[in-house]
Amino acid sequence: MSTLRGLYAITDSQLLAGGKLLPYVEAALDGGATLLQYRDKSSDDARRLREAQALKTLCERYGASLLINDDAELAARLGVGVHLGQGDGSLSVARALLGRNAIIGGTCLAQVELAEQAARDGASYVAFGRFFNSQTKPGAPAATLELVQQARARVQLPVCAIGGITLDNAAPLVTGGVSLLAVIHALFSADTAQEVNRRARAFSALFHA
Repeated sequence: MSTLRGLYAITDSQLLAGGKLLPYVEAALDGGATLLQYRDKSSDDARRLREAQALKTLCERYGASLLINDDAELAARLGVGVHLGQGDGSLSVARALLGRNAIIGGTCLAQVELAEQAARDGASYVAFGRFFNSQTKPGAPAATLELVQQARARVQLPVCAIGGITLDNAAPLVTGGVSLLAVIHALFSADTAQEVNRRARAFSALFHA
């Protein structure tokens, strides 16, 4: 299992349409992504299973860990982790379903209390956001570095930051104690797989600075 530190790449079915999913994800993994979240809100279960299986194979090749967004059943079927948003099912039920070694993440918005609850329910990491303006979930940023420091003092779990993170604004988050940078657009909006790889290497380098 990979350590819960580094670049956390999250797929986007629009950005990665037209055959980009596997080559772009492989470029991100080759660039050092340690976690990958498969995020697909469609109801095409057969395709989702197929894509998730292919992503699991890629993650295994690169020593990364795959998580499924909001679908503990699919995660259980594949023997991988899951990330649950607020209102997307119970972390404690997911932990019981997936076993004690699975990576399970919980969205905690911008509330330390939600992180404390997630820790009690068996989360492996807690995710806060939005830190910056985000294309995936527009609206006013709510999470701050002060929140990260409060969470680290009160919850003994890795902190994941999400929401509008780019190469221009990520460094202070890492120095401020964030263990995982969850990135969608700033990674996968690239024109080529080579550019995805370059961006992934740049994000990963922040953790070794």
